[in-house]
Amino acid sequence: MSEHNSKLESKDMDFLFEGILSLQTKEECYRFFEDICTINEIKALEQRLQVAKMLRAKRTYLDIASTTGASTATISRINRALNYGNDGYKLILERLK
Repeated sequence: MSEHNSKLESKDMDFLFEGILSLQTKEECYRFFEDICTINEIKALEQRLQVAKMLRAKRTYLDIASTTGASTATISRINRALNYGNDGYKLILERLK
């Protein structure tokens, strides 16, 4: 197992993440995530990443809420993760610059 100790870490979770890491194209991602998630689950993930991107760009909660439809509670939770979390959002946002 990895250096990072996650509360989620298990052999089954490793299998899921290995599956995700095996995806090679956006089309493969669409196909897999549409099968494994509900539309609402995928949309929630999409929204959270957009909120994180907007928080990093110093947009206001009001602006983020009106643009993404996210609640202030969700925005606050994502902001907390950005500032005190495991740097997962930071990692993705840096790579997608």
